Amino acid sequence: MIDKLIIGGHEFRSRFILGSGKFSLEMTDAVIKNGGVEMATLAIRRANVGGEENILDYMPQGITLLPNTSGARNAQEAVRIARLARELGCGDFVKIEVVHDSKYLLPDNYETVKATEILAKEGFVVMPYMYPDLNAARDMVNAGAAAIMPLGAPIGSNKGLCTREFIKILVEEIQLPIIVDAGIGRPSQACEAMELGVAAIMANTAIATASDAALMASAFKLAIESGRMAYLAGLGRVVEHKAVASSPLTGFLED
Repeated sequence: MIDKLIIGGHEFRSRFILGSGKFSLEMTDAVIKNGGVEMATLAIRRANVGGEENILDYMPQGITLLPNTSGARNAQEAVRIARLARELGCGDFVKIEVVHDSKYLLPDNYETVKATEILAKEGFVVMPYMYPDLNAARDMVNAGAAAIMPLGAPIGSNKGLCTREFIKILVEEIQLPIIVDAGIGRPSQACEAMELGVAAIMANTAIATASDAALMASAFKLAIESGRMAYLAGLGRVVEHKAVASSPLTGFLED
């Protein structure tokens, strides 16, 4: 089955994007390989160029780096971090993350739109992390986003698809890849999201906090693939308030 994920003109076979922020450097390589990951986030503060410990040294060859602007509190700071990532040789992909709420860590959609517009004009492949709001998503599309990354639940919570109905709206209305980012805590939740028709899943905490992170990465890989196949196959109908026999019952059990 040829079913590639296309973001900003770049093709990927895997629909599992790894958030690498919570892993030990030694674990990064094993998780990426077990998960079949082709794209992984990178916090610029972990790219300790010239230092003793550099996460870039633990990324397998061929991985597409997705620098994020974590720590940015407004559009100006996000743009500065993205430009720095490019100068460090991390490529043109960037995940815009603007958060100034220290309790719930919810993204600021307004500042994210501003950063998206600036960086898209500079040739970045911009993937904004956002609270799932249709109007904000449309603004991000108009600003030049290459994909939209709505949260499933507050970041790091492992609560799953708390924003399920809003993500469904984005899938139906936005003609860009919808990538669920933040909150997915189990492979079953990743599968459920893929069945909705989202293009990919980003996960970090669910894997980093598992007893066996490498094995959990494999579980997420299979769940994401399964959910995608179910979506492409077309899910069966749901029948309310009665049962329907799976075999013909003509002349049987009739009043």
